[in-house]
Amino acid sequence: MGCAHLVGGTARRVGDGARDLDPELRRDGAGFALLALAIVVAAREWWGLPGRAGAVIHTVAAGTFGEVALALPVVLVGLAVHLLRHPDHTQTTTRAVVGSIALTLSAAGLVHLATGAPSPTGPGGASVVTDAGGMLGFLVAGPLTTALTPWVMVPILVLLGFFGVLVLTATPVHAIPARVHEAYERLTHHPQREAEREAQRQARKDLPATALARQRAARAIEPGAEAAEKPKRRRGRDEARVGDEAFDRAAITEAELRAAAEAGEEPAPKPRPGARRALPADLPAADDGPEPAPERPAVDAASVPATKPKDLPAPPHTPMPPRIEQLALAGDVTYTLPEPSALTPGTPPKERSAANDRVVEALSGVLEQFDIDARVTGFSRGPTVTRYEVELGPGTKVERVTQLSKNIAYAVASADVRILSPIPGKSAIGIEIPNTDRETVSLGDVLRSQVATRTEHPMVMGVGKDVEGGFVIANLAKMPHLLVAGATGAGKSSFVNSMITSILMRATPDEVRMVLVDPKRVELTIYEGIPHLITPIITNPKKAAEALEWVVREMDLRYDDLAQFGFKHLDDFNRAVRAGKVHPPEGSQRVLQPYPYLLVIVDELADLMMVAPRDVEASIQRITQLARAAGIHLVLATQRPSVDVVTGLIKANVPSRLAFATSSLADSRVVLDQPGAEKLVGQGDALFLPMGVSKPMRVQGAWVTESEIEAVVSHVKSQLQPTYRDDVVVSAQKKQVDEEIGDDLDVLLQATELVVTTQFGSTSMLQRKLRVGFAKAGRLMDLLESRGVVGPSEGSKARDVLVRPEDLPGTLALMRGDEPPRLPGPDAVGDLEVVEPDGGDEDAWELLDRR
Repeated sequence: MGCAHLVGGTARRVGDGARDLDPELRRDGAGFALLALAIVVAAREWWGLPGRAGAVIHTVAAGTFGEVALALPVVLVGLAVHLLRHPDHTQTTTRAVVGSIALTLSAAGLVHLATGAPSPTGPGGASVVTDAGGMLGFLVAGPLTTALTPWVMVPILVLLGFFGVLVLTATPVHAIPARVHEAYERLTHHPQREAEREAQRQARKDLPATALARQRAARAIEPGAEAAEKPKRRRGRDEARVGDEAFDRAAITEAELRAAAEAGEEPAPKPRPGARRALPADLPAADDGPEPAPERPAVDAASVPATKPKDLPAPPHTPMPPRIEQLALAGDVTYTLPEPSALTPGTPPKERSAANDRVVEALSGVLEQFDIDARVTGFSRGPTVTRYEVELGPGTKVERVTQLSKNIAYAVASADVRILSPIPGKSAIGIEIPNTDRETVSLGDVLRSQVATRTEHPMVMGVGKDVEGGFVIANLAKMPHLLVAGATGAGKSSFVNSMITSILMRATPDEVRMVLVDPKRVELTIYEGIPHLITPIITNPKKAAEALEWVVREMDLRYDDLAQFGFKHLDDFNRAVRAGKVHPPEGSQRVLQPYPYLLVIVDELADLMMVAPRDVEASIQRITQLARAAGIHLVLATQRPSVDVVTGLIKANVPSRLAFATSSLADSRVVLDQPGAEKLVGQGDALFLPMGVSKPMRVQGAWVTESEIEAVVSHVKSQLQPTYRDDVVVSAQKKQVDEEIGDDLDVLLQATELVVTTQFGSTSMLQRKLRVGFAKAGRLMDLLESRGVVGPSEGSKARDVLVRPEDLPGTLALMRGDEPPRLPGPDAVGDLEVVEPDGGDEDAWELLDRR
């Protein structure tokens, strides 16, 4: 075994096919045995090894293969070298064995026919067969020659040998002309072809934008954009309406800005070193030799200089403009936004590492093992995952690559492999593999990036970075509502903190007001007392349901104003109010003021759905259906994305989704309506599906520390005190509802009304009228008996009803825990009795004076 490892290591040094393999994957013993067998056979057949051992070897080799035994050492050496260099390529090894066997059978049969097709039972015996094709050639060509004649057997054996050559070279029949032409060019070194290839390589280096950027730029030029721009220029910038824009994009990435710059819409952002796609054509080659075959170019990790993190500068950031706002709600108080320095910058991004090169080698090896005409053309490194691009050859099915997910995961030693087919906007398959050296995305870097500073909308929040390393932001006003879901510890709470901190960094309290619902009681307590709040942080689920009902009422009031003054969106109404173009009706004392955006954040939807599911679902349904134009936006977060929490009505009206790592495939389908979230790696890794996008984008959520949040909150609290609304959560009178009734109060009131009005107390009647089961109807009848509505049971007879119909309101009030209505006494006007007096001269009207 020591000798075997020595020879195997020497063979592996020739190439890079078996570097860094585990010892159990190496097949050095088999390769060493084949090499030793080749030496022994060559010693006898080539150099005439004398002695008894040589005679035995000749008898076995020549008796089996005949004259073909002279080529047997070459075949054995080829198989041995292949096993030593590629011990893990099981499929290619099988292909080499099958091709060698086909060639050997063809050669033995042809030699046997060329020597007259002797038989071991004929004259000369076995020695004549040994000098021909051996027993193998006799078995292949002898019996068939007698039946088909040599003129038929020779073409068949030639076709068998040609088939062996195709199998050994892994060449399909349709690719034979291209392979022959390629071999001819390599042998002749055609100068014109080499010049064309060099020009293509230089063009790829000088090309500033790829076809993907041009496609995205074409999509960025939205239909109707020019038609919408003309009325904007005609009316002026202040007269532009919200509805003039043809398409709204909730999520904005740096790639889209670069694509828009290519189309000439707006200036391009400065390129970042960490965002460049690492393509093999962009990298310096190790030498100036001929270019590899285009079908499957080899990616040499040794020739690719790995970029160290310290060699890359920090991404260029544009400082946030210091905005100073004069607040109408605070009199003459001047409010300033927090300084950008409150959020610390993150670490410089990485462009390439040695781990990426090893993954490229592993992916290329898998494609080669399974004989797939595809190649790895490059990769885009993100903070958490790297997307490797695989382009297919002509006639290759996409399913051949997508069905190898487990083999790819095995080759790269990672269970969290996600295959994207195709990459949106590209004719390539994306294979997303987690980085072993992942990076942390800072919220400060996202908010200071050019993609964030190009817009001044107060509802813009920092999302994080995509798989290409570009910053991603989102406009909450264009979503218009967002559902955030993920398992415990996946990064959901960190995203909520980043979202709230982004609003505090960019918006003043007169622009955005918030309602925070925190059933956990500890997640959002750090934001208590900020001036953006419209009510204290709500921790009681029942009060949260009341707050959602208040949001519905506020939405109705805003729509009343929009309908009265003739506007379709709150932004248009606010712009007209600031310009003094909207006036209240004559005689009204009302002072019109711009409405702020109202952001409602529910940190745990499951607790609300457990306490008051009907009220919460009804309020959420109305808000999500109608509140977009009124400037009210809802963010729902939950760690239990099941169908009883995220119901169909909620999903139908919340188009934007953000899914962190889920515990099962079913949870991923509930959130995204498609799989994928169950393969995320957690800790901020998410799939972002904004409104209007068919496939989710993979992002790494921005991270903001507790100290940064505390610094921002301290700044905004020192600027202004909160102004709470008293009508958001109304402290209702506490009702004395019996604990025995529990959640059956509504159905008990219905049963009481039914029994008292019909004066018929029967369990079967309750079953029919209320559509409840026998056990439920029996319990309701027991509750009615304990409260004196019906009498005791008398067998199969109906129970006696003890309450009169006129006493029904008082009975229902007592069951609800309210004060019973005051019954009119004998002195009431409605209970006056007309009594005929003794004196006949008195009329009934004089009796009123006695009251």
